[in-house]
Amino acid sequence: MSDQTAIESVLTEERVFPPPPEFAANAHIKSFEEYEKLYAEAADDPAGFWAKQAEALHWFKKWDTVLKWKEPFAEWFVGGKLNISYNCLDRHLTTSRKNKAAIIWEGETGEIKTITYLQLHQEVSRFANVLKSLGVKTGDRVALYMPLVPALAVAMLACARIGATHTVIFGGFSADAIRDRVNDCQCKVIVTADGGYRRGSEIRLKDVVDEAVEHCPDVTDVVVYQRTGSQIKMRPGRDHWWHELTKTVDADCPAEELDSEHPLYILYTSGTTGKPKGILHTTGGYLTQTVYTSKVIFDLKDEDIYWCTADIGWVTGHSYVVYGPLANGATVFMYEGAPNHPAPDRFWDIIERHKITIFYTAPTAIRAFIKWGEQHPLKHDLTSLRLLGTVGEPINPEAWMWYHQIIGKGNCPIVDTWWQTETGSAMISPLPGATPTVPGTATRPLPGIVVDVVTKSGKPVGPGEGGYLVIKHPWPSMLRTLWGDDERYKQAYWSEIPGMYFAGDGARRDKHGYFWIMGRVDDVINVSGHRLGTAEIESALVSHEAVAEAAVVGRPDELKGQAIAAFVTLEGGRTGNDELKDALRTHVAHEIGALAKPDDIRFTDALPKTRSGKIMRRLLRELASGGHVAGDVTTLEDLSVLEKLREDEE
Repeated sequence: MSDQTAIESVLTEERVFPPPPEFAANAHIKSFEEYEKLYAEAADDPAGFWAKQAEALHWFKKWDTVLKWKEPFAEWFVGGKLNISYNCLDRHLTTSRKNKAAIIWEGETGEIKTITYLQLHQEVSRFANVLKSLGVKTGDRVALYMPLVPALAVAMLACARIGATHTVIFGGFSADAIRDRVNDCQCKVIVTADGGYRRGSEIRLKDVVDEAVEHCPDVTDVVVYQRTGSQIKMRPGRDHWWHELTKTVDADCPAEELDSEHPLYILYTSGTTGKPKGILHTTGGYLTQTVYTSKVIFDLKDEDIYWCTADIGWVTGHSYVVYGPLANGATVFMYEGAPNHPAPDRFWDIIERHKITIFYTAPTAIRAFIKWGEQHPLKHDLTSLRLLGTVGEPINPEAWMWYHQIIGKGNCPIVDTWWQTETGSAMISPLPGATPTVPGTATRPLPGIVVDVVTKSGKPVGPGEGGYLVIKHPWPSMLRTLWGDDERYKQAYWSEIPGMYFAGDGARRDKHGYFWIMGRVDDVINVSGHRLGTAEIESALVSHEAVAEAAVVGRPDELKGQAIAAFVTLEGGRTGNDELKDALRTHVAHEIGALAKPDDIRFTDALPKTRSGKIMRRLLRELASGGHVAGDVTTLEDLSVLEKLREDEE
């Protein structure tokens, strides 16, 4: 691909929202000048900056060298010894946080459980001893396939306590997905539950594990947490009840002193080839950046009740439900179920009842809230909220404005965070007391992070020009490799653009130095020689009052190379027709230019999404290009959505 094929940016946004003065006055970072000073200091001395952040952790032995870098392999805080479980639990027990709520949990069925730091420490220590009793040693791998219950956090922290490497498998994946992941990293033990609840139905997790384990020769034991009380099969000798095992061990389990580069977890992401990629994160660097970003992005205070709605099965749940907030001594709120069960106001009801102060969710969820109607949040008192956040994909400006006005009442800064499973923690984000925000942009990179927008040969592009988003300097929470496959790691992340980590995203930087993520470069459409990012066209469609959500893909076109196909869901109660299609085309032309006008617009009740809420544009591309879907669909949340789209094609 030549440097002439830059991605064209067609979206403009002029609205600016400075941090509220009273928020800034009490924030950890209080002004844009303070941010710029920190950023400059970190740029001048990255090792010194990150060493200072690492001082916030408890180390059994301090490191000898901050960074050893031999592209593309990094080692951070070399020679240092620490334990993440100790940092999340033990060190709080000598402070006033000992009897503070660490986790407040609400089940979909309504029960509420509060666990203090002292109680969590005891539960984690007991389960760590359970794992030891099953023969799990430092360096072994343990798979966790559970609903969103506190026991999942307990199991993660217990693994970390004894130095077992965990791989959390999202509780919606199939038996085949479990089998592939468990076998790839040779897990000895699987921790699961009888089931969990989602939209009023029981998800029977143990049954899925039973099917998977038939093809997992390394698995010796399965531990089952009792959540639903349903009848399940227990195989003698292999299967054990969590509650029975924890009665047989004591609550004293000293945390292992682990090397800074000890493997903490493997998290699998879907690979384009079908074989899942095992992203490996280690201990010291990962915790340093996760703790720092949790504190400064969410402006965490001791009195906050912080709710990140992500499932722990995704990286957001690892970094910003479990490790980052707990190491900061925060009170974390967890909710098991769906946002629209039993009614579309479940989240707003939770915020009102629990007095949530920080709310971090995905743009996909926000667009669903918009579709369901503002009457649902408006009937609840949301005044406890002081900060809002978004994660997972670029947020379109109109969804940002709705979030700001309807949920935040215009008073809450919004932190729009860009990062990936591979980066481990946030890389680009506003700092809520310091950064003036603009709807739709993640603003500036965090201190210590060096990102750029470049051509295919690595040459920086000018302001407003689209290009490839790259990271130019190693960062502490970066993935270390792909489990068991260094060569694939090099090829996947370091081969495209010389000397730089390429994230797979297109972006532009505006005249203020703010970064606009334009979506995956796989989602770029080449129309008559112009390369357009789909995120901007989607944003233009969603800014029309009739549209709740849109996904745009390219399909082959003899004349233009590619034509623009848009799949659109409408606001509640509206129906699609030819008149609305014409109005939407005209609207896109008005918003960003005639070049971006969709050739096809198809109205649909729902879009195919993964269980983490990402739209599966690959499936839509296949549908738009000929109606046949050949790719892997195991990560789909709802297969019926795809069936309906197929029927509409016929």
